[in-house]
Amino acid sequence: MSMIFIGGSREIFELPEPAIARIGAIVAAEHGVLIGDAPGAEMEVQSLLAGYGYEHVGVFCAGNEPRNNLGNWAVYPVSPPNGASGLSAQTQKDREMARRADYGLMIWDGEDPDTFLNVLRLAMAEKPCVTYDVVNWLVTTTHNFEDWRVVLSRTSPRLRQLLAERMTPNEQLAMTPV
Repeated sequence: MSMIFIGGSREIFELPEPAIARIGAIVAAEHGVLIGDAPGAEMEVQSLLAGYGYEHVGVFCAGNEPRNNLGNWAVYPVSPPNGASGLSAQTQKDREMARRADYGLMIWDGEDPDTFLNVLRLAMAEKPCVTYDVVNWLVTTTHNFEDWRVVLSRTSPRLRQLLAERMTPNEQLAMTPV
C-alpha cells in the first residue's frame, strides 16, 4: 500500500473535479492517506474521504488533538519545536507527512506558501507530487528540484518572498539556480 500525503490551501472550500476523481482513484486502489487537520482543502478532502467511509487515513496534528478529524481516523500528533506557535508549529507535522509519504497530492490556490513548501519537501526526497492549482487551472507533477523550480518560475515575487521567510536553510537551496 502506497502512502499519499494530501494537503492544500486553507482558502479552498471546494475541491476541483479532477482532484475529486484522483482521490476516488486513491480510495479504489486502497492507498493510505496522510492528511493534516487544517480547515479549507484538507477539511474538504477529509469530508470526501469520510463520505466514502474510507478507513486508511491518518490525521496529523500539532499538539495532542486535531482541529478536524471528520472520519474519526487514527491521529498522529507531532510535537512542534519548543516555543513554536501558529504556522511554525504546523510546519513540523507537514515535514513528517512528507517524510512518511511515497507520493503527494496538493490542492493549491497558487498563493499559499505552506502548500507549495510541501510540494518542495516531496521534491527534495524525489517523491512525485501532483498539484492542482485551482486559480490557474493547472495540473503539474513534480519529481525533483528542477520540476519544482519550473513551477516556482511562474509564481509572484511576493510568494517567493514568503517562501524564503519560511524555508529551512536546506530548503532554501531549492531557490538557488543550479
